[in-house]
Amino acid sequence: MTQNSTVDVLISGAGAAGLTLAIELARRGVSFRLIEKLNDPFRGSRGKGIQPRTQEVFEDLGILDRIVALGGLYPRQRVYSDDGSFTESDAVLREDPTPAEPYHLPLMVPQFLTEAAMRERLIELGHRPEFGCELIGFEQDKEGVTARLKSQSGEEAIRVRWLVGADGGRSFVRHALDIGFPGKTLGVRAIVADVMLTGLDRDAWHRFGEGDMQRQIGLCPLAGTELFQIQGPIPLEGEIDLSAAGLTALVAERIGRDDIHVHSVSWASAFHMNARLADRYRLGRVFLAGDAAHTHPPTGGQGLNTSVQDAYNLGWKLAAVAGGAPDALLDSYEEERRPIAAAMLGLATRLLDALKRGDIRRGREVHQLDIGYPESSLALEKPARRGGLPAGDRAPDAPLTGAAGQPRRLFDLFKGTHWTLLGYEVGQLTVPPRPGLDIHGIGRRGDLLDNGGHFRETYALAPGDWVLVRPDGYIGAIVASADTWALEAYLANAGFEHDA
Repeated sequence: MTQNSTVDVLISGAGAAGLTLAIELARRGVSFRLIEKLNDPFRGSRGKGIQPRTQEVFEDLGILDRIVALGGLYPRQRVYSDDGSFTESDAVLREDPTPAEPYHLPLMVPQFLTEAAMRERLIELGHRPEFGCELIGFEQDKEGVTARLKSQSGEEAIRVRWLVGADGGRSFVRHALDIGFPGKTLGVRAIVADVMLTGLDRDAWHRFGEGDMQRQIGLCPLAGTELFQIQGPIPLEGEIDLSAAGLTALVAERIGRDDIHVHSVSWASAFHMNARLADRYRLGRVFLAGDAAHTHPPTGGQGLNTSVQDAYNLGWKLAAVAGGAPDALLDSYEEERRPIAAAMLGLATRLLDALKRGDIRRGREVHQLDIGYPESSLALEKPARRGGLPAGDRAPDAPLTGAAGQPRRLFDLFKGTHWTLLGYEVGQLTVPPRPGLDIHGIGRRGDLLDNGGHFRETYALAPGDWVLVRPDGYIGAIVASADTWALEAYLANAGFEHDA
């Protein structure tokens, strides 16, 4: 067995979570390897919903426009009665964007297209996944992790500072750590299949047998492809024929029509729905992310989005500690993300119960825009405030005008790997500069003007207040002008040393 030199991070699993983490580390110059035991990329549509908060993440990662170009909006739901008549409705609550929330509609993008765009971005950053490379064992000590890998070229051992298991619901990493994965099987077994078919138009999501779990089936045109996705519950036991002929027969049996023909199947799966949450997300120098840490029923489109945001949270923290920030920063990953996964599991389970009753509507609760970390150890308010945004909340967008007269957005200021410090009507920037911190003044004598009042209205700050925005777009601290000493202490604990 060969012994290879140290890298900072080994990521096991090149799905959406692993790819997000890899992009985050790559753009911060942190060394890593991204391995995937499968020989080829995942080719199914499974996690096809991209929620508004994840769209904001993808904007920061530099892939939102290409993701949007690959997919589209969800079609209207067409629910058929037994007599062949139907009703149409929007299953997704449609709201107009606002200055604070520029993305308000979930996108439909088949997972294989989303992950392809993420791999393209990773290649642009100088890296790519290693397919056909499997983690077969690891041991950790105080200084790092020794991992054993197996590929077609043989076995090797590598030394890393941290290992991240983004290796799915049956996670080898989680099992090796003997971390519990409690939860429940939800008593529903279902199929999902990507197929070519004829007999249905592509302008609606066709649903039959709503409210009857024995007959329910949906056929959804997959945006960005010529495929349909077939979904539906199946008996808890027994073999299911997932061939083109078998699916044609299943559709005919469920809907009482013989004019819909499945011609080919590009991917299909039969699975039991589970809701499970790992007992912990960190053990020493090893972390869990994505489905390795939580598994969701597909209702509400929360699984892939929660996984992406796990990695988005962990990535900047690993990079900060690799650059000298205190190791305790890494404890905030589980502190912040595990309660979110628990809430999303509860939401997806409630939506599954509603689906059983025939209620297919979705609203703001699935958008993940209201997710925040107000109880986090990284959330500082000095002094504590009543009203307005609390520290730990998502930092909203707002249109601004540069002092030179050109339009700017807060999200443009946040984009990248840095922290952002905003002083509202502070007169002068009294916080010393330092690498990795962008500082802006908003208001009179600042470099940015709030001509439309959107920043003032959304952030509800008093003149002299400072807002510190983390690299992942959440508010780290809000302090008054008299308490900039608390801001300096916060920055020092985050690993900053000022250059003044």
